[in-house]
Amino acid sequence: MAVSFGIVGLPNAGKSTLFNALTQAGAEVAPYPFCTVDRNMGAIPVPDHRLERISQLSGSRKALPTTLNYVDIAGLVKGASKGEGLGNQFLSHIREVDAIVHVVRCFTSGQVSHVHGEVDPVSDVDTVELELALADLLTVERRIEKARIKAKSGEREHRDEVAFLEDLAQRLNDGELARYMAFNEKEQQIVDSLFLLTAKPTLFVANATDLPLSLEEQGLVNSLRARLAARGERIAVVAGKMETELNELGPDEAQIFLSSMETDGVRGTEQLIREGYDLMGLVTFFTANENECRAWTIREGTPAVKAAGRVHTDMEKGFIRAEVVAFTDLDEIGSFQAIKEKGILRVEGRDYVVRDGDILYIRFAV
Repeated sequence: MAVSFGIVGLPNAGKSTLFNALTQAGAEVAPYPFCTVDRNMGAIPVPDHRLERISQLSGSRKALPTTLNYVDIAGLVKGASKGEGLGNQFLSHIREVDAIVHVVRCFTSGQVSHVHGEVDPVSDVDTVELELALADLLTVERRIEKARIKAKSGEREHRDEVAFLEDLAQRLNDGELARYMAFNEKEQQIVDSLFLLTAKPTLFVANATDLPLSLEEQGLVNSLRARLAARGERIAVVAGKMETELNELGPDEAQIFLSSMETDGVRGTEQLIREGYDLMGLVTFFTANENECRAWTIREGTPAVKAAGRVHTDMEKGFIRAEVVAFTDLDEIGSFQAIKEKGILRVEGRDYVVRDGDILYIRFAV
């Protein structure tokens, strides 16, 4: 399962800088709008201290982290829902991702212009969300036209769909976002078929100059936090430019620098990855042998047979059983052999729900 996050926001919010900090891909960055025209795509490794420990205990020759996909999408401006700027391209790229990382400018550098002239994170969020809601409104209105034609047959199902879509259109027109709306099962099926932009899970990033924050930028971040807190939204504070510079340092130098910046030793990009995991309900399981130790991303609640398919389709088709041990048990006991001798290795069937940190040895027959 390749989970993808689309990085969106106004021009000059620092989207490409953040993308480079995450992926080290070297996407073009410039202090003027629409530097990014074509989307940039990159897979980033998910930091996980457990991987090296499992690799060490299993004697694996190499350790391969799991990855998340990030897409740097062109900046949005007012009128994007009607094609202004790079609107049509922008919106089509958002539809293709699983979740949105909404980068909001909280840095005050005068060297980078702001499309509205003044740094105001709350206003910037409103601008982006309004355009997404208007784009969804156009999508729903097109669906209404088709539903009305079907409703002429007189069937209640089609008439109910028209009524629901008209109500949905009104709510979007009033500025509501689909991810805050409650739907019954049938309504949710209709919403899912529309691929609405405002229905996508969203993580907000306050992009600052440096950490710790200056008093001015702290005020901007606090205003953004207050705006989002009432809605229960997730927010990560990241200094994109600083994170890019940290990539140029060695691991030890970077750790010393982070300690001096009072960041608790955790990089902003790592916090962003963790928040993305939580937002999407993701967990990590591991496989290990003498050749490689590898981490895999799945959604919470995934049964063992589907987790096996994440490793290889043949494993899902021919699944017999999974031999499972929790990382905490392996870490404490210290060897796979001791795990077996103590009878801690569990044998689980296809419906076993894989947990975060599980190490799986999958038995299958082709």
